[in-house]
Amino acid sequence: MSQSAFDPDKDISFLCEESRKYTSINPADYKTYQVKRGLRNDDGSGVMAGLTRICNVHGYVIDDGEKAPVKGRLTYRGIDLEDIIGACSAENRFGFEEAAWLLLYGKLPTVRQLGIFGRAISLQRDLPGTFVDNVITAVPCRNIMNALQRAALALYTYDDDPDTSTHENIMRQSISLIAKMPTMMVAAYQVKRRSFDNKSMYFHTTKPELTLAENILRTMRSDRQFTDEEAKMLDLCLVLQMEHGGGNNSTFASRVLTSSGTDIYSAVSAGIGSLKGPRHGGANFMVMGMMDAIKNGVSNWRDETEVAGFIRKILNKEEGDGSGLVYGMGHAVYTISDPRAVLLKQYAAKMIPGTQYEAEFELIQLIEKLTPGLFREKKGIDAPLCANVDLYSGMVYTMLRVPPELMTPLFAVARTVGWCAHIIEEACTTGGRIIRPAYKDVSTRTAYVPLEQRT
Repeated sequence: MSQSAFDPDKDISFLCEESRKYTSINPADYKTYQVKRGLRNDDGSGVMAGLTRICNVHGYVIDDGEKAPVKGRLTYRGIDLEDIIGACSAENRFGFEEAAWLLLYGKLPTVRQLGIFGRAISLQRDLPGTFVDNVITAVPCRNIMNALQRAALALYTYDDDPDTSTHENIMRQSISLIAKMPTMMVAAYQVKRRSFDNKSMYFHTTKPELTLAENILRTMRSDRQFTDEEAKMLDLCLVLQMEHGGGNNSTFASRVLTSSGTDIYSAVSAGIGSLKGPRHGGANFMVMGMMDAIKNGVSNWRDETEVAGFIRKILNKEEGDGSGLVYGMGHAVYTISDPRAVLLKQYAAKMIPGTQYEAEFELIQLIEKLTPGLFREKKGIDAPLCANVDLYSGMVYTMLRVPPELMTPLFAVARTVGWCAHIIEEACTTGGRIIRPAYKDVSTRTAYVPLEQRT
């Protein structure tokens, strides 16, 4: 075999060209073999892949075999999320720790149980002595999600009993991961600031008497200062994003890995990797880019005609990132409304008046109002299209002075609770069966050709 110098541009192009010839699957074959692409039915509903008692995502009903849209509902262990949020708001208290207990243990905690759980989390927040230096500082990363994924996986080596899959051990590990995820996130952000942004790096200690949301703001900000209103708004965001059923991509990924018998750190890191994707948790970051394009491209943010014209250009792939997607609009399950978006919009509206974000808030509401009609105009599909949680979360995080690169990682911090609840359920209740769906081989049977005879 002849040897020659490797030309990156020319040779990689050649290799990709060869790969494309035998990589794609004919879309018609999916219908021929009755394969559900993306584990979706023809009407867009998900293929039933498992059972769970943790969460229900409700956005439609099947009536006489037809999918009918309904108001979106999200329940944690059978309790409506709206009721959980409403109770915490009415009593002016934080909800993250309570909702986390509910998802992990299956029922609402008593005052005593909530106190024990809160102390357990506060005692687990700090990272092992050499962890930051060896895992985070030694290998800086521009993307905090990738840094967080690596850090979660690295916790395995600091665990004296990482592989025992008893209920007790997985619960211990879950509490540790939930507590440490914000600390790892902020540390990765600080290292990123110094290594890539040429900015000061500061590490603030956590305070055990503060809630998880309060500690995030304290350690994230240089002055460690925050208001109670800010902390409770962040707490609300975390509760809203904590869990979303067993079928969402990142949770399903975590359950798939758990079914193989692997450790919880591997399963959670898989969830982080999935959540990073712009079709999943990374969508909130994409919304921010889209909003920048709209704000720069529209001279009068209150002019419905001008705003509608720009959204048409986005749908026609003439503006935005060229994807043709209006990020923050539409959902795989919710049809008429996303309860998370409804709640976030409702509570954000209380903080907005008198701030610099009033005009932007109005613009987002206008995008929510206009996009469904423009989408029907473009696609010719008369189906409901609602705003999802990502449309409003980016602006709320901006109000809270959360850097853009931490918006998706904060989603991961919240969703760690849901991942752990599903990992526990998968490990303890599914009878040890590995998740192993079938794939149909549609290749053509062909004979082996000796190397010298190939053309």
